[in-house]
Amino acid sequence: MLSLLTEHPLFCALILILLDLGLWRLISSRGSEWKLLVRVLIFTLFSVLLFNEGLNPMEPAPWADNVPLHLAATGLQIGWWLFGARTLTVLIGAVMMQRVGHTGRLLQDLLGAVIFLIAIIAALAYVLDLPVKGVLATSGALAIIVGLALQSTLSDVFSGIVLNTTKPYQLDDWISIDGTEGRVTDIDWRATRLQTSQGSMAVIPNSLAAKAKIINFSRPSNMFGVAVSVQVSPHARPNSVIDALERAMQGCRQLLDTPAPSVALKSSGSSGAEYEISGFVASMGEKRVVRNQLFDLAYRHLQASGVNLLSSDESAAPTNLSRPRALLDSSPIFSTLRQEEKDTFSQNMSLQTFRVGETILEAGEVSDHLFIIESGVVTVTLTRHGSPFESGRMGPGEVIGEAGILSDSSVPATFAAKTFCALYRIEKTYLKPCLDARHDINDAMKALLDYRLHKAQSLTEEAPVVVAKKGFLQWLRSRA
Repeated sequence: MLSLLTEHPLFCALILILLDLGLWRLISSRGSEWKLLVRVLIFTLFSVLLFNEGLNPMEPAPWADNVPLHLAATGLQIGWWLFGARTLTVLIGAVMMQRVGHTGRLLQDLLGAVIFLIAIIAALAYVLDLPVKGVLATSGALAIIVGLALQSTLSDVFSGIVLNTTKPYQLDDWISIDGTEGRVTDIDWRATRLQTSQGSMAVIPNSLAAKAKIINFSRPSNMFGVAVSVQVSPHARPNSVIDALERAMQGCRQLLDTPAPSVALKSSGSSGAEYEISGFVASMGEKRVVRNQLFDLAYRHLQASGVNLLSSDESAAPTNLSRPRALLDSSPIFSTLRQEEKDTFSQNMSLQTFRVGETILEAGEVSDHLFIIESGVVTVTLTRHGSPFESGRMGPGEVIGEAGILSDSSVPATFAAKTFCALYRIEKTYLKPCLDARHDINDAMKALLDYRLHKAQSLTEEAPVVVAKKGFLQWLRSRA
C-alpha cells in the first residue's frame, strides 16, 4: 500500500480531497475551529504534494504525451484552485462571523461567489491556457443580459447587503415594516422573513424593506411600548379623569416601573377629549394582554369616578342612582339581583376608606364582613419561603372577605391599599341570609373563593427538589 502511494502521488492528492470532504461532514458544527484547522492543514498538504510532484497550478499540466495522466493532473490543478477558493471563503466567513455575527452571511456569500469566480477564471487562464480576454468579454455581455433580466432580484440582493451592513434590525428582533409587525426569523438573499403575532409568516422583499419605514421594538433595549386611548365627555373634569386613569395604570402589574408609565391628554374638542395611558412591558407577547387589561381597568376606574366613556349611543339607564346602588349594577356577583333587592342592599352598605399602604384584611384573618371595592387599587400579597411577594392587584367592583362569609375561614393573602381606596362594607349578619336565599349569588361567590384558594396554592407551593442521580461514575468523580 505504501509503495502504491509513493509511486502514484496523484492518487494521494485525490485521497486528501476525499478525506477533506469526509472530515468536513463528520466533525460537528460545534467544533467549527477544528473543522477550519483540518481544512487548512489538508489544503497545505495537498499543495505541497502537487508542487513536489511538479504540478504548478500556474502552468498547464505536464505529461501531454500520456493522456490519462495529463487529464488527471489537469483535474487536480483545477481542484487546487477550487479547493483554495473554498478554504479562503471559509477563513473569511469565520472572521466575519466573529466580527458581525449572523448578519454578515449575505456579504460572506457574495464574497465567496466572487472568490470562486476569480478561481474559475484563473484555472481557465493558467491550467487550461484559454484566452481569458475573450471569455471575460463574453461573460461581461452575458452578465449585462442576465442583470437586466434579474434586475428585481439583484435589487433584493444588494438591499439585503445594505440591511445587513447598516443593521436596522437583526435576528429575533420585533420590528414593523410598513405596518407589518413580527419577529425577524431569517434574512436571506431575497427577503426578510417575519413571524407575526398571529403565528403566520410574512415575507418582505429586501428592496421593499430598504425603502420602507422600519420600527424596531427591540431597540435600544428589551422594552416594548404599549398605549391605550380613551375618549370621554368634554364636560368631565380633566383632573378626575387623569386620577382615574393613573389608578388604572397602577392596577396593571405587567407595566414596567422604569421607564415609568404615564397618562396624558392627547386632544380635546367640543365632541370629546382623548386621553392616553402609555408604558412599557418586558416582552412582545405581553402587549396584547396588557392593552386589553388597561382598557378594562380604565373603564372600571372611570366609572368609579363617575366618568363614562364617550359613546354616540348613550344608555337609557337612570343617572340619579346612588354610588352603592350603581356599584351593585357593575359588580359581577350582585348584578343578578332584582331592582328592589339592589335598593335594599345599597341601604345596608357603609363606606370605608383606606390610605396608601393601609391593610384592609390580614392573611389568616376571618372576616365578618364583605368589602366591595368602589375606587382605588388593592394589592394582594402572599408569602413563599418566608418572603412576601405581590401576587395580584384588584380594582373597582371586586370583592374581599368572601371566605369568612361563606365558611368562617380565611385566605392566606394580605389585602392592602396601593392607592387611596374607598370600599363599601356589608356585614355578615345581613349578607348571610341573603346568600342562603339566592343560590346563584352563593354559587358565584363559592366559585370565586375556590379560584382564589387554588391560585394562592399554586403560587406558594414549593417546587420539587431535583435529586441528582448517583451512580458509579459520580462516585469515581467524587473520589478523584
